[in-house]
Amino acid sequence: MAQDSTQRLTEPEAAVLGIQHLLAMYSGSILVPILIGASLHFSSEQMTYLVSIDIFMCGVATALQIFANKFFGIGLPVILGCAVQAVAPLILIGKKFDFPTMYGAIIAAGIFVFLIAGLFAKIRNLFPPLVTGTVITVIGLSLIPVAFQNLGGGTTTAKNYGDMQNLLVGVFTLLVILVINAWGKGFVRSIAILIGLVGGTLLAGAMGMVSLAPVAEASWFHVPTPFYFGVPHFEWSSIVTMILISMVSMVESTGVFFALGDIVGREIKSDDLKRGYRAEGLAVMLGGIFNTFPYTTFSQNVGLVQLSGIKSRKPVIYSAFFLILLGLLPKIGALATIIPSPVLGGAMVVMFGMVAVQGIRMLGEVDFHNDHNLLVAAISIGLGLGVTVQPDIVQWLPKTVQMFASSGILMASVSAVLLNWLFGLGHKQA
Repeated sequence: MAQDSTQRLTEPEAAVLGIQHLLAMYSGSILVPILIGASLHFSSEQMTYLVSIDIFMCGVATALQIFANKFFGIGLPVILGCAVQAVAPLILIGKKFDFPTMYGAIIAAGIFVFLIAGLFAKIRNLFPPLVTGTVITVIGLSLIPVAFQNLGGGTTTAKNYGDMQNLLVGVFTLLVILVINAWGKGFVRSIAILIGLVGGTLLAGAMGMVSLAPVAEASWFHVPTPFYFGVPHFEWSSIVTMILISMVSMVESTGVFFALGDIVGREIKSDDLKRGYRAEGLAVMLGGIFNTFPYTTFSQNVGLVQLSGIKSRKPVIYSAFFLILLGLLPKIGALATIIPSPVLGGAMVVMFGMVAVQGIRMLGEVDFHNDHNLLVAAISIGLGLGVTVQPDIVQWLPKTVQMFASSGILMASVSAVLLNWLFGLGHKQA
C-alpha cells in the first residue's frame, strides 16, 4: 500500500476535514428525502423525521463501510448517502401502493445485495481500467449539470435562477477554493472546499441570501424509530424494481471503490469488493427498517479525497460520528441546510470535475492505439452523456425500461462492460 501522507493528522485537523466531507455530501443526501417526501405528500412531522433520521443513517452506513472486518466493510475513506437513482422508483411505488410497500421493497433489496455480494465480487474482471475509467468519467461529467443548476440557484423554475447575485456567490466560492489550492499550504490547502463553503455562505449572508429559519424551526432531539410508517409489506414487482436499482448502485460503487483504491494506492481485490457490497446491503436493510432510503457510496467525495490529498480514513470516521450526532439533533443538523444552493454549486463544479478527471486519469492506463478500446470508451461515454442530456429520448419506452434507459451512468456501465467483453471474446476467437 502506498504511503499515507496523513498519518500525522491531529484530532482537530481530522475533525475539520470530517466536517468538509460531511458538507460535501449533506445537500445531496437530504435532497432524496425532500424530493420523495414532497412527492408523496408527507406531513411536516413526517418530513422532520425523514430528513433527520436519513442523516443519522448516513452516519451508520458510513461506519459499516469504513470499520472493515472480515465480514463486511471495505475500509476505504468512503461516505455513504441516499442513492439518488432510487428517487423515481420509490415515488412510483409509494404512489401505486403505500409507504410500507416502499420500505418492504428496500429491505428485500438490501437482503439481496448482501446475499449476492460474493458472486458480484467475482466478476470484477469485467471492470478493467477501460471500463472503470469510462464509468468514473461519465459519473463526473453527468454530475456537472447538477453543479451548474445549483450554481444558478437550485432550480430552473425559480424566478431568480441565473441572476447576478447567485452567480456572484457561486463564482466567489469557486475562486476561494482555487486561491487556497494555488497559494495555501499544508492543512489549510487540504480544507479548501470547507473554506470556500464558509466564505461563500458569509458573502451570501451579507447579501441577504441566508435564512436561519430552518434552525429555529427544528427540534432539539429526535429518536430513531424502527418501522415508523408501519409494518413493511412485501410486494414482488416493487421488490424486483428496487433490486435492479440496487444493482445499479453496486456497479457505481464498484467504480468508486476502484477510483479510491487508485487514489490511496491500494489494490482492490475480490474480498474487498465482497465486504464493500455486504456493508451496502446492511445499510440498505437498515434504511428500510428505520424507514429512510437505500444507501450507496457517494462519488462526489472521491473528488474531495483527490483534491485535499488526505487519504486517511480518520476524517471519514469523524464524518460518520458527526452525521449520527446531527441525525439525533435536528436543530444542529439544520445549520448545514442554510448554505445557499449557488455556494454549493461553486464547490460542486470543482469536486465533480475532479471526479471526471480521476476517470480520465484511469483511462490514461489504457492503450488507445487499439481501436477496440477506443470504441468501447467512445460509445459508452457517448451513450452515458447522451441520455443524461436528453432523457426524453426514451419517453416512449415502457415506464420500467425508462427508469434504467434514462440513467446515463447505467447506460455507460452496461455499454462499457458488454462491449469490452464482446471485443475481448472476439479477440480470443480470432
